[in-house]
Amino acid sequence: MTATVPTVPQTATENAPAAAPKKEKLPREQDPRNPNFRLQALLDYGSVELITADDDSGMLAAVGTINGCRVVAFCSDATVMGGAMGVQGCDVVVKAYERAMNDRVPILGIWHSGGARLAEGVLSLHAVGRIFHAMTRASGQIPQISMVLGFAAGGAAYGPALTDVVILAPEGRIFVTGPDVVRSVTGEDVDMLRLGGPDTHGRRSGVVHVVADDEQHAIDEGRRLATLLASQGLIADEVADDDLASLLPESARRAYDVHPLINGLLDDGSTLELHARWAPNVTVALGRLAGRTVGVVANNPLRLGGCLDSLSAEKAARFVRMCDTFGVPLVVLVDVPGYLPGVGQEWDGVVRRGAKLLHAFAEAVVPRVTLVTRKAYGGAYIAMNARSLGATKVFAWPGAEVAVMGPVAAVRILHRRKLAGVADDVRPQVEA
Repeated sequence: MTATVPTVPQTATENAPAAAPKKEKLPREQDPRNPNFRLQALLDYGSVELITADDDSGMLAAVGTINGCRVVAFCSDATVMGGAMGVQGCDVVVKAYERAMNDRVPILGIWHSGGARLAEGVLSLHAVGRIFHAMTRASGQIPQISMVLGFAAGGAAYGPALTDVVILAPEGRIFVTGPDVVRSVTGEDVDMLRLGGPDTHGRRSGVVHVVADDEQHAIDEGRRLATLLASQGLIADEVADDDLASLLPESARRAYDVHPLINGLLDDGSTLELHARWAPNVTVALGRLAGRTVGVVANNPLRLGGCLDSLSAEKAARFVRMCDTFGVPLVVLVDVPGYLPGVGQEWDGVVRRGAKLLHAFAEAVVPRVTLVTRKAYGGAYIAMNARSLGATKVFAWPGAEVAVMGPVAAVRILHRRKLAGVADDVRPQVEA
């Protein structure tokens, strides 16, 4: 089925907040939450072809292109019952997934939904479950990208969470149970922003990969991701010619931000960082290297000295698996003093999560190139795509150190009996 998409009114293209309160309800043809307008903003001009009816189902789906790459997209209709999902609306999403799987193209979802339609009872719950089933079957087969522009509550919270990348607009809120339920069950007084806003999911929970500046930015980032994952061949990008050596400090003990090094390595303007605010001691990003899409995993010495910990290991492992699934080569920049020690880390599952990173690199079949920029110590050296894990190539910067541990720590352990009798004021000179 095909349908004609209405023309976007001029006011609808402005970056209007998805959930902004309005004194008067706008007609649907003027409401910026109209899924037709959002799909037009996402897909290339003139390429939108609806594959489902534009009715009161609460969902709308279309095929189209993004920068010339064929994709399938669906969008919540927040103008109808707040985007709540019933049997008919869930059928729209399932149909969109069937089309994407059949065409082997990325699928993008724009979410603005209060969850299942209560009036349809258990039937709506069963229908939402079919969406989850379709998403799971598509996992690892086609790229899945979610943009949350308003509420994604209840069952709608798990939809984005099942996809590869989640982008959240400032007005977006993701939560399973709302503030009223939380208050009645636990007694906690919390508002929607703190419960499921950008800071909660971008910095604390790790649910969100990209926190956007506004609604249009969220859509633009979805387009960038789709292009990077769908078009991995050579593209005419401006190759960076930065002097990478100048981006590292002369002192081996001085902390530095790894982002300029990543930006200098990748083609100009192509870097798209994921999980920038969550576990920032490891940086993961997609970009282009000489026109080809690559994934970058890098220790960031500016945060926790670049140590690996439980959260950063989980973050890196998930990213490595995603890149391997979609055939994206990996570049690993290593400057790691080891794993972050402490009781909190052990209780937080650093062994279990650290093992995920080892497993992710060891099972990956895409090309994996490692560059040790300053130091690679202990078990963290292995976890950051060491040669023993099957790295394609391992390079070392002039002056880089690869060792079981740092020299001072090694002296303290190997010569602890001799050092026990050394006065505190001269111990640093002896250890050196």
